[in-house]
Amino acid sequence: MSRAQPYLSGLLLAGRRVLVVGGGTVAQRRIPRLLRSGARVEVVAPEATPAVEAMATAGELTWTRRAYRDGDLVDAWYALACTSDAAVNEEVAREAERARVFCVRADLAVHGSAVTPAVGTHDDVEVGVLTGGRPRRSAAVRDAVVAALQSGVVDDHAEPAAPGVALVGGGPGDPELVTVRGRRLLARADVVVTDRLGPRELLEELGPHVEVVDAAKIPYGRAANQDVINELLVRHARAGKFVVRLKGGDPYVFGRGFEEVLACVEAGVPVTVVPGVTSAFAVPAVAGVPVTHRGVAHEVVVVSGHVAPGDPRSLTDWPALARLRGTLVLLMGVDRLDAFARVLLEHGRAADTPVSVIADGTMTGQRVLRSTLGEAAERVRAEDVRPPAVIVIGDVVAVGGDAGEA
Repeated sequence: MSRAQPYLSGLLLAGRRVLVVGGGTVAQRRIPRLLRSGARVEVVAPEATPAVEAMATAGELTWTRRAYRDGDLVDAWYALACTSDAAVNEEVAREAERARVFCVRADLAVHGSAVTPAVGTHDDVEVGVLTGGRPRRSAAVRDAVVAALQSGVVDDHAEPAAPGVALVGGGPGDPELVTVRGRRLLARADVVVTDRLGPRELLEELGPHVEVVDAAKIPYGRAANQDVINELLVRHARAGKFVVRLKGGDPYVFGRGFEEVLACVEAGVPVTVVPGVTSAFAVPAVAGVPVTHRGVAHEVVVVSGHVAPGDPRSLTDWPALARLRGTLVLLMGVDRLDAFARVLLEHGRAADTPVSVIADGTMTGQRVLRSTLGEAAERVRAEDVRPPAVIVIGDVVAVGGDAGEA
């Protein structure tokens, strides 16, 4: 006779007591999803990992700091035996059997009365997979199903997305650095408005019905360009389309994203914002430059270089930046690097301050130029470094050596 298969069921644990015996790494992995379900989680353990202790300190759960005792399952609806001691786990399972409380034994699943599936989440869809005691296979199947949902290969929506606009930060360029939610919304788009800094490879995943608007090709000046983009978003949404505005980096880090949000709000168009991985920090990281490092930098300042120092439009206090000892990350600054270097040198930054210029960061053509504040502008001209590039100024540049340049 074949072994009985578990019966999959969704437990509604909101407001109900769940007992977790053990405070180690297994408990640490299981607890967050229990908390998300709204369960009243109580941990019984003489010791706990720092993460479990932090959850208790924050009031997310109750931690009873002692060993398990018979009777601890009174009023519990669900139990997890997660200790490293098989004898204790067996005691918990025995009490659960007597009390008719379903119990998961983390060390020996077949001796419990419940089994934890490999669980994944996509939007409001929970995916649970059991493969008869083969956890690696369960995890592999779970990952494949969730990936198919995220990419749009499997469409879990019976109806098209409601009309509106999603402002999606695409990250620094590598398509794998877009957020899960960003990729999910992109898969549901009717219209995608993008530009040259948005991850180009993501457009290949779109269905043939999706209209792609390249905002970089709109034949107007910079200011008018933004007005036209705003009008496009509103017009398509009012026509009943779900519009994704795909931007490079994070929409709010010198991306003019909030201007687009305001335009939608003023027009009465529903809009949601999906933050992205900002190139200001991600690009240096990939190039082996930590924008902060213990004992080296206690501050990091991100500055837009779209206008030069002394320009009436400039809102930057360059003399104040020169007096700082930490890290300066300069975006859109390649063409005016000589002016930025000059003002920093004039107001106190040392000429030998390390500088890293990372062009096409995270992309296959990434280039990393290392220099000093006194020589960087000349090196950039000599080696014909072109935008987009992120410039990092400060001692952190010297910390990583050549890490990340290969």
